[in-house]
Parts: sequence; C-alpha cells; structure tokens
Amino acid sequence: MLDTAPVTDVAGRGGMLRLAFISAVVSLVAAFAAVGSTIPLFNIYRAEDGFTNAGISMTVVAYSVATLATLVLLGRLSDHLGRRPTSIASLVLLLLGCVLLLSVHDIGTLITGRLLMGLGAGLASSSLTAYIVDAAPARPAWVASVASSQTVMLGLAVGAVASGALVQFGPWPRDLVFLVVIGLLLVSVGLLAVSPETVARMPGAWRSLRPRVHVPARVRHLLPVAAAVFLATWAAGAFYQAFVPALVEDQLHTSSPLIVGLVFAAYLAPGVLGAPLGGRFTTTAAQRLGMVAFLAGMIGISTAIATGALALFVAATIVAGAAQGIAVSAATRALLHGSTPADRASIFSVIYLLCYSCATVPALIAGELSHTFSLPQIALGYGALALVATLFTGIALRGAQTDTAGSGRHGG
Repeated sequence: MLDTAPVTDVAGRGGMLRLAFISAVVSLVAAFAAVGSTIPLFNIYRAEDGFTNAGISMTVVAYSVATLATLVLLGRLSDHLGRRPTSIASLVLLLLGCVLLLSVHDIGTLITGRLLMGLGAGLASSSLTAYIVDAAPARPAWVASVASSQTVMLGLAVGAVASGALVQFGPWPRDLVFLVVIGLLLVSVGLLAVSPETVARMPGAWRSLRPRVHVPARVRHLLPVAAAVFLATWAAGAFYQAFVPALVEDQLHTSSPLIVGLVFAAYLAPGVLGAPLGGRFTTTAAQRLGMVAFLAGMIGISTAIATGALALFVAATIVAGAAQGIAVSAATRALLHGSTPADRASIFSVIYLLCYSCATVPALIAGELSHTFSLPQIALGYGALALVATLFTGIALRGAQTDTAGSGRHGG
C-alpha cells in the first residue's frame, strides 16, 4: 500500500513537510542534471562518431516529443497515485536513459537514450514540481513558483558544468558523468522514499491517462502571454542545447567541453537569481521587465556570434539567462495564483506542455534549416523570435490591472 495522507495531515508535520520540499527540490535538480549532462558530449560524438548538427538537433526534438507525450498522457497521474510514486518512476526512467547512454556509438542510441530521458523529464515536470509547490513554505510567497520553475534550469546548468569538467579532466570521458548522475538519481530515489506524501490517493488513475489538457478557468486568459514568454526563452534553451556546442567550437574558437558546459550554464543558472528579483514586482511588471532584458541579451548574443567575441557572448548569455528567470517565474506565479493541490499537476502539465512545444518546434525547424543556413544566421532567427515575443508581451499586457497580491487580470 502507498503511504499517502491528506494534505491537511501533512501540514501539521512541519519537519516532514520540509523534508518533502528538500527531497523534491534535490530530485528535480538531479532529474534535469541528468538531462543537461549529455550536452558537453555532443562535440565528442561529432568528432569521434561523425554525428551532424542536424542529427544532434533531432536528439533535442526526440527528447522534447517524448516529454510532451508524457505530459499529455501522464500529467495528472500524480493527483491519483500520489506525488512520491510518480516522482520515483520519473527518476527510474531517467536512470534507464543514463544507462543506455553509457554506450553511444550511433545516432540511434543517442536518440533512444534522450527519448527515455524525455519520458522521465515529462513525468518529473508534473509530479516533482507539484510536490515542490505542495510542500513549499508559505513565505516568502514567491518561493513555490521560483523553486518549481527555476530548479529545472539549475539542474540543467549543474549537469552541463559537471559534465564538461568530468569530460575534460576526468577519466572515461564518455562514461563517468553518467555514472555520477546514476548515483545522484539513486540518492534522490532514497530521499523520496522516506519523504511524506502530500496528496491523498484518489480513484480514476486509468481515466487520467486519457489525453486531456486542462487549466482552471480563472487563469486561461493568462496563457497567451505565458506562451509568448515560454516560446522565446525555451526556444533559446533548445538552441543552446542543439547548436551552442558546435557554435562555441566553430565560431568562438574553443573545443573545451568545460567551456561548452559553462556557456550553457551561463544561460540557465542566472535564472535562479533573476527569479527572486522578479518576485519583487507584480507578475505583469516582471514579465515586461524580463522580456525586454531577454531581448537585449539576445541582441548581444547575435552580435557576439557575428564578431566572434567570446566575452560578449558569455556576458549577453548571462543577461538573457537572468531575464528568462524573471519572466518565466512571473508567468508561472501568475498561473499558480489561487491554485489548490488538486489543480497543480494539471497546471504544471500545461506549463511544461507549452514550454516543450515552444522548444521543440523551433528546434525542428532550425535543424532542417541548418543544412542551408550557417549557425550565425540561425542565431539571428532566434533573436527575431525573441523580438516578436517581446512585442506581443508588451502589447498584451498594456493596461493590465494588478492587485496587491501581484496577480491581476493579465498575470500582474
């Protein structure tokens, strides 16, 4: 039998609830560290196995498609089976992906491994993020949205940097990082196993597998702006996964796996700092501020790529990364406002369904265009996408009214 208990029972056990929060955060970091760990290896696969930019881009698409399918089919499963078992299942899928990636010598194995990771990441995106919000402290109010939205980015950054260091300086450059991640995932499974459940087990698990996308009516009007924010920021994240390893080597004249990891982390990690900054503003103001700053960062990135300036590239990447933290956490905070435990898995499923869709479609298009256009030209395309999303956000939020809780009609 599952050790489930109603939220009202768990709330009285402050120490156990803190354990659940810490375990869920650590597990979400571990989950996306596993996802990020592959990125610094892409150049090795290119050099030693002959993988192409288009092939690498297809691994990003496979990962994203698997994540999307999981979100649609399994996004509400934790509402019925509980947060713990579904979270543990997500880590097991990621662990299997890591085991498969220990023996990559053809593009099919890499795609299959990334597909398994996508299944695990999709299940983690709904179950672990909902677990975090269930167990998060009530004050400060932005902790739940920041921890649930930016822990993903932190995990990707940790995985990329650690992988880059291990690939460059450690033994077994193609294997060691996955062995380390497997150990981290096993520790996370152990933490979740001793943590309390935060929702009561409910019937209807099989019915929940029917494809259904649902958000409460009170926040549906916020989805277009949130989608614009996710489109620009997550598309850029997919660009960094698929193209930045080759771009750093070809355009910025370094092949260091650690530099690749650091450049990728320079986009993701600053979001963890930018998100609390955005918490000082209403969600409307934070989304505006975040998107304008994000556009400025993307302009700097395009300029740096055109001129081959590594320092400018890294600085502009940090600006864009901090800005995406502000904008994404504000959009998440707006969608979560007034949510109940029964809503959260569905809301996060929709959030990450949008996020991964916004990453997958541009990555698929860019992968096809990579046969015709150069990487600097593709980077300009992502900059144009950021411009359109920023203009849409500014227009859509014009005149939005806010309340003192920071959630107005349009997410303010």
